[in-house]
Amino acid sequence: MNDKRTMYWTMFAKDAQKSGSALYARISEGVVRDDELKAMAAGSRKGQPHAPMLLGAVKFLLIRGAQHELRRFYPGFDGGAIADGDDPFPAFRDFCFAHRAEIEALIARRVTNTNEVGRSAVLHAGFRAAAKRMGEPFNAIEIGPSAGLNMIWDRYGVRYVRDGETVARISPESSLVIDCELRGAKAVPAGPTPRVDRRIGLELNPVDLSDADDRDWLRALVWPDQVGRAERLERAMALFESARPEIRGGDALALLPDALAVMPQRQPLCVYHTIAVYQFSGEMRETLDAILTVAGLRRPIWRLSLEGVPQDGTWPIWLTLSRYHDGTVETATLAEAHPHGAWLEWLE
Repeated sequence: MNDKRTMYWTMFAKDAQKSGSALYARISEGVVRDDELKAMAAGSRKGQPHAPMLLGAVKFLLIRGAQHELRRFYPGFDGGAIADGDDPFPAFRDFCFAHRAEIEALIARRVTNTNEVGRSAVLHAGFRAAAKRMGEPFNAIEIGPSAGLNMIWDRYGVRYVRDGETVARISPESSLVIDCELRGAKAVPAGPTPRVDRRIGLELNPVDLSDADDRDWLRALVWPDQVGRAERLERAMALFESARPEIRGGDALALLPDALAVMPQRQPLCVYHTIAVYQFSGEMRETLDAILTVAGLRRPIWRLSLEGVPQDGTWPIWLTLSRYHDGTVETATLAEAHPHGAWLEWLE
């Protein structure tokens, strides 16, 4: 068991380094060698990743004003970029044991319901491709929306950039404009933003943005080095206040048939999910496929998926569009993308 935890933290440290977080990379390298901290992180709920839970719990307490030397290593608190040779791990370890009871309680109770709104830059392109096939206005059901910030993807603007040059702008007047790098030679789908009539989210652990604890936990899950992500989160939460789409709490697979049934039959319907279904077991993924296949016997059901599974220290993410109808499923791969929507390569 301990070997598995060591391998996990080693991989996470490498991923943090690749993602540009020197702070989390160095902290994680220290945890690799620390059995007590690995055991503390392992107190998370089943299926929850240990590293984001431990790191998120620590940042949550810093947000709430915990005073400690550790603050000087965290951008946005008292710190800045990690200097060469500077080691934040001793301070991190001391903080963890000074606040052990609070950290263990957070790890046991909370889940990593990160709501990365950068993914909406990918959804903008995906829903344009979907709308050209299925028509509009359409209705949408999101599986695993967390706080629901990506349910209002069409309220955000997007600036697509290739080689440092802006090649497309969408809704530049929005209070939140997401930058997304375009890779490859192909252009993303253009045109007006598709119209959505009704939207429902199905979430096992809904985030209540009217609750200060829930808002701070979302903030805590954003890596400290990634200041741009933190700014996007704040602006997205403000936009959400004026929209507040319907989110139903509970098991998404149990709730999905009813959600499908209440959507207007004469309008297109799209079920979508972003970095959520990869956490499903094989049986759960088969159940989801079966539910959509059965629903597709009565009407076409579309499915937009932004998912991937870590492989050899990398995380390829694919945007796919499927059509369920008359017992058959047709799937097209639209794009490859960064898990947070930082870049997009259109393939279709």
